[in-house]
Amino acid sequence: MAASSRTGKRPRWPSALLGGLSSAALALAPLSGPSPAWAQDSASPTTAGAWCESTQTTKHLDAAVSDTLRRTGVPGAIVGVWGPHCRYEKAVGIADKATGAPMRTDFYSRIGSETKTFTITGVLQLVDDGKIGLDDPIATYVPGVPEGDRITLRQLAGMRSGLFPYSADEDFVNALLADPNRPWTPQELLSYSFRHPLDFQPGQGLEYSNTNTILLGLVVEKVSGLPLHKYVRQRIAEPLQLEHTLFPTDASFPKPHAQGYTQQTPDGSETVATDWNPSWGWAAGAMISTLHDLRTWGRAVATGALLSPETQAQRLQTVSAPPLPPDVGYGLGIFVAEGWIGHNGSLPGYESLTLYLPQQQTTLVVLLNSDEPAPGIPEPSSAFGTAITKIISPDHVFQLQPS
Repeated sequence: MAASSRTGKRPRWPSALLGGLSSAALALAPLSGPSPAWAQDSASPTTAGAWCESTQTTKHLDAAVSDTLRRTGVPGAIVGVWGPHCRYEKAVGIADKATGAPMRTDFYSRIGSETKTFTITGVLQLVDDGKIGLDDPIATYVPGVPEGDRITLRQLAGMRSGLFPYSADEDFVNALLADPNRPWTPQELLSYSFRHPLDFQPGQGLEYSNTNTILLGLVVEKVSGLPLHKYVRQRIAEPLQLEHTLFPTDASFPKPHAQGYTQQTPDGSETVATDWNPSWGWAAGAMISTLHDLRTWGRAVATGALLSPETQAQRLQTVSAPPLPPDVGYGLGIFVAEGWIGHNGSLPGYESLTLYLPQQQTTLVVLLNSDEPAPGIPEPSSAFGTAITKIISPDHVFQLQPS
């Protein structure tokens, strides 16, 4: 769910400032069907390229990306589509408003709530290892959680715990915006949540909350004996050869990267958020990756490459709730929308979207250097996803918001 603190009112689905999805809860669409004739699952090139079996597809994608860039007002975008008969990689727009430097397909980018897919994969690996159970109460691993003896790891991963989103707490938002370079500990983040009552009884509702994933990060650390950033590197990134994916422990940001622009400031004016410390998102939103690494990750997380089939099946058991359409559902750190499986991310300055469509063996990745909304477009990354899938998968158009 994407983040927003712009109105000063507490958003009900998107957590303030950090999120993924776009507006609410998310039912598993059929995962079978013929592959279309358009889309090429070739090795990632070292330079950008665009080749599709149909030249019309390439032209239509070019037009859709350019038009969506204009409609959203985003400075720059990086887009990748890979399928059986098409490889499309393109960078458009500018990376730095001060210099006019162009976007590049080899940029690193902050990926916000896509971090959740990594953290919860770690939890599910520990389930496969027999070290934890999804129906274990969080109190077994983390003391002091309100109703912790009733809230399960499954409910945390599926956004059904009822715990208040710390990033929707007004004092937290004010503290973050007053000093966006400040480092945060998980315990500090949780303190802003725990001073609020639960929003609903565990398992009785659905609300996107970063609090859930912070707690699951602590579970991974306690059970594995590794700091979360090391666990992600050793058990997720390295096995998949995600050489340009990292979990920073400070504000460091590898080059090359685009400057990130946001209006999430005390007065609503635009500022550069490139070097803001992402520790406030930690297990829920601190990670960095690239177009090509997310291509690999998108397919891996959707198909359960690092999990047993049984555990992956549990991951893909989704729940739907208003205001989203009934064909959109949220599982365990993942959503399914019109057959597309994945997650999105948003934090000040950057947005991302990584999706995989099993029916067409097709991956879609979008990286943006702004999280600023446009009139009628609260989440720019979702607008790109919709525009692109209208071309590449007209029977499976990605749509998170009600039409």
